[in-house]
This record gives sequence, C-alpha cells and structure tokens, in this order.
Amino acid sequence: MFDRLKDKWKVSGLQLLLILCTFAIGGSLTGYAGKRLMNLVPIPKNGLWVVMYIVLVTLLWPFAVLLVSIFFGQFPFFAKYLRKMGVRLGIARRTAGEKPGAKKIAIFASGAGSNAQKIIDHFRNDPTVSIALIVCNKPGAGVLAIAGREKIPFILIEKEQFFRGNAYVDELRSAGINFIVLAGFLWKIPTALVQGWPKLIINIHPALLPAYGGKGMYGHFVHEAIVAAGEKQSGITIHYVNEHYDEGAIIFQATTPVEPFDTADTLARKIHALEHAHFPVVIANLLRTLSAHP
Repeated sequence: MFDRLKDKWKVSGLQLLLILCTFAIGGSLTGYAGKRLMNLVPIPKNGLWVVMYIVLVTLLWPFAVLLVSIFFGQFPFFAKYLRKMGVRLGIARRTAGEKPGAKKIAIFASGAGSNAQKIIDHFRNDPTVSIALIVCNKPGAGVLAIAGREKIPFILIEKEQFFRGNAYVDELRSAGINFIVLAGFLWKIPTALVQGWPKLIINIHPALLPAYGGKGMYGHFVHEAIVAAGEKQSGITIHYVNEHYDEGAIIFQATTPVEPFDTADTLARKIHALEHAHFPVVIANLLRTLSAHP
C-alpha cells in the first residue's frame, strides 16, 4: 500500500511518512475542534447533532490539515492536493494552462533560456504535455524571466543541496515530473536524479559528440574550439544523461557546415538555429514513444 501511495503521489518514503502524519494529526485536530464547537450549540445529541457535526468537521478538515502541514513542511503538497479535490468536486477552477493527465516536463537551464522558450511554445497547445517546472542554478538568469512571464513554477537551486543533499528529488516528485530536459544547464546531474529518472533525462550539446564534449565544453568554448581546429562541420547532439558529462547514449544529431569565414559567433548562430528547429520535435517524439510504451 505504501509503495502504491509513493508512486501515486510521486514522493519519497520520508515525505510519505510526513504526509501520513499530517493526515492523522489534522484529522484528530478536526475531530477535537468540531466537538468543542458543537458543545457550544444548545441542542441535544440526536440525529440533527450528528448531521451538524459531520458538516462542521467536513468544513474544518481542510483548514486543519493545511495548518498541520506547515509544521511538517508539507504545505505545498496539501495545497495542491486540496485544490485538486476542489476541482473534482466542482468548487474550484483549474488554473490557466493546466492540462489534466499530461506528462509533466521540468526544464533545467542556466542562461537566457532560448531553447526553453522554444520548447514551451512547441507544447503550449498540446494537451498531452505540460511544462510544469523550470529549474535554474543562476539568480538573474533570463530563463527565470521566461518562467515568470509564462506563469511556470520555478526552483532556484543551491549547489550544496544539489550535489550533497537530496538533489531536489523530493521537490521534483512533488511536482509530478515525468521527464527532465536540460536546455543549457551547466552543472553535472547527480546520481540521485539519474537513478530517479532513468532514461528520462535528456540534454542538448552544441557539437557532434563524442567530439568536443566533456567538462568545460559548453557554449562559446565549444564553438571556439571547433573554429580553431579547422573543422569542416559542426552540429548538435541530443542525448540521454548519465553520471558523466556528455557520455549518455545519442538520440539525435544534426549537422551544419563550418565555412572558412565562420567565427565562434557566426557558428553559434547556426547551432542555435539547429537547436530551436530540432530540440522540441525530438522531445515530442520521445514523449510519444513513452506514452506508447509506459
């Protein structure tokens, strides 16, 4: 039963324990408060009293569990849980852009977020896919402005927790994330994330791997190295992510010629055009495959 709840709510064992404690204590608090309030009502304890008590505790329960959840650090989970209940009962509206049953993507990015914007645009009207979370490691990065403009929740992550803590696994599971896309994210992905989302994390690299990959090879550093080496072509590689920089299995590659007059800047523009044209399409194809073979 506990394993089923963990899978259903996308939480860790520790978070499940905290959630169950919140339910238990919130229920007890509701019952206690309901009886105290009913004792103030001057009516005999008959059928009417029972009906009034049931109505009262039904109204009190959401407030009690939300209050208790604050002390257990589970307020975001219960706020979302109660809102979903309200939607199902017809007493709350779905938030703008909400897509029931859609696969939820988290986009990890460190910079301006041009690829993130293209992905968001591609799936904007797709009822089967939701860009549910932006994860960023740089305060002030352009992708955070995109998250705000698009009304997408975001997490600004901290290095210590990412590499030596829980790698934000609990936060991603609480958000119901099914798939992770690295779109210009400069930190290596910790083992906890790779194991938590096996074959469900992909990255785009601005060169034709396995060449010009590895630690420190990103952005302009890649383009400068390719131009300096006199390469005749470059391109993009979309690949699965493992515990090592740029070593996961290759999913897709596209090429562009490197002309004698190209600089790192002109090559960067060619590569960006390839990224914007192909990355959202490859993601869509992968998600269709996952839906067909869950």
